[in-house]
Amino acid sequence: MSRQLIDGVKVRNLKAIPDERGWLMELFRSDWEEFEKFGQLYITTCSPGVVKGWHYHKKQTDHFVCLRGMAKVVLYDARERSKTKGMVNEFFMGERNFILLKIPPLVYHGFKGIGNDEAWILNIPTEVYKYDEPDEFRIPYDSKDVPYDWNIKMG
Repeated sequence: MSRQLIDGVKVRNLKAIPDERGWLMELFRSDWEEFEKFGQLYITTCSPGVVKGWHYHKKQTDHFVCLRGMAKVVLYDARERSKTKGMVNEFFMGERNFILLKIPPLVYHGFKGIGNDEAWILNIPTEVYKYDEPDEFRIPYDSKDVPYDWNIKMG
C-alpha cells in the first residue's frame, strides 16, 4: 500500500477462492501478524448513507471485515504521543474490496454505509465487551475535534 497508515494500523488484502460450488475466504488467522488475542466476535450493520462514529477504545484493538455491501471506514489518530498524531486514514471496504483492517486502541474510528445496500461489518476485538464497564468512548460524528467531513467528495 503506497499511502502512509496511522501508526499501528494494518491492512491485509483478503483473497476469495472460488470454485463451481461458490467461494471461500479466510478472514482472520491466529498465525497472521495482525492477530494479538481473541476477545469475541460480533457483527454490526449500517444502513446506506448512515454514519456510525466516532468512537474509540482505551484497551481494545478492533479487526474489521466488511462482509456484505460497502462501507467507508475512517480512522483518526488523536493519540498525544503518536508519530502520526492528526492523521486521517480512509478505507473503502466490502464486497468490492475485501480487507482486514486492524484498528489500535485510542484511534478514533467510524464508518458510513455506501452504495444502495446495508453494510455488514464483522469485528473481532481483542477484548470481551464488559457490560458493567464498557471500553467504549464516543464523540459526535460531526465533532470539530476530528478534521473529517463525512459528505461525499464529488469530482
